[in-house]
Amino acid sequence: MKKIIFSLVMMLTIVSASAQKVNVAAAANLRYVLTEIKDIYVKQNPKSKVNITFGSSGTLVQQISNGAGFDFFLAADNKYPLKLKDKGLTTGAMVTYAYGKLALYSTTISVEKEGLAALKIASVKKIAVANPQTAPYGDRSLELLKSQGLYDELKDKIVIAENISAAAQYAFTSNTELGFIAYSFALAPDMAGKGHCYIIPQKLYKPIEQACILLKTSTYNTEAARFKKYVLSDAVKPVWEKYGYGIPGK
Repeated sequence: MKKIIFSLVMMLTIVSASAQKVNVAAAANLRYVLTEIKDIYVKQNPKSKVNITFGSSGTLVQQISNGAGFDFFLAADNKYPLKLKDKGLTTGAMVTYAYGKLALYSTTISVEKEGLAALKIASVKKIAVANPQTAPYGDRSLELLKSQGLYDELKDKIVIAENISAAAQYAFTSNTELGFIAYSFALAPDMAGKGHCYIIPQKLYKPIEQACILLKTSTYNTEAARFKKYVLSDAVKPVWEKYGYGIPGK
């Protein structure tokens, strides 16, 4: 009997320990805001371990579909979580956590004054855009160019970046004169106040409704559910707003 009780205690200890680890797959535009939210969460829950992998939403979906060990997925739109749900790889409801904003960024051109007219300036030779096949922000960037009748004129200047973080880096390091970025990057410590930013009117492109969902795992990860709840809580809404995100319901 003692051996049985000891074994049960050990099993519970192992399950408890594993439940404290959360592997998160997150869209590249969340690098700063989600890292800050994670740091606050871990400070309040010292036993928790939250590991975040950032990438384009489409690439992360491919990894998850191929068996990557993630517990929680935060995408840059609501299309990619639904793809996983349709494959039976998720658990619980998909929830919109924020609305992203598309911006035009440059270190050399006053885009806040020029607006979209900056795209037609003669000195602009390269324009960074996140891969539209895997990155929702890149998809919206091309949507914008096409709806404004600019795509055909500018397509030879477009430099495709792996994800929205890479697009922001191209523009920030002046490898391209302009870059379509997530507005959140312009407010991040590395870039804030070090360049020019034009927030593109949201009526010009389809809303970037960013959604999240828990992923199916062999054992239900209660800590992942807690972290998801925290990400959606009122406590961190000021952090989302600090990085320029729109809050659902506001």
